[in-house]
Amino acid sequence: MTETAPVARLTPGDAAPDFTLPDADGNNVPLTAYRGRRVIVYFYPAASTPGCTKQACDFRDSLIQLNNAGIDVLGVSPDKPAKLAKFRDNEKLTFPLLSDPDRAVLTAYGAYGEKTLYGKKTLGVIRSTFVVDADGKIEKALYNVRATGHVAKLIRDLELAG
Repeated sequence: MTETAPVARLTPGDAAPDFTLPDADGNNVPLTAYRGRRVIVYFYPAASTPGCTKQACDFRDSLIQLNNAGIDVLGVSPDKPAKLAKFRDNEKLTFPLLSDPDRAVLTAYGAYGEKTLYGKKTLGVIRSTFVVDADGKIEKALYNVRATGHVAKLIRDLELAG
């Protein structure tokens, strides 16, 4: 594999890279539509895979608690809208899944690049979660998160548990 430049990572206080991506139904969803509320933007490798399904279902199961705290959730992957629609319907997901097939938004957030998978270096989606504040700034930037237990930890870190 050829050497790749290190992925630029976002840190708290950075402006969240703006985007407009199609959702599972092909409707364009701009990040700016969430100004005035906090939003979790999480990046995952592939719809309908075991880890990504677990993570998405954890967000689904915690959505009322997050929404009641003024936080929305957006999931982003390189999958095409049709695959996202099937994933959403199969898992009864109740938050937008966005399609980034050219990986431009993944790259802007530092969520696409070189990673180690089963001891081998590969190029792919780095499972990452960002909390964007009401003003469009990065509040939390979490890279290489685990699919399992991540949402519960995030809720604790945001001090929403109770």
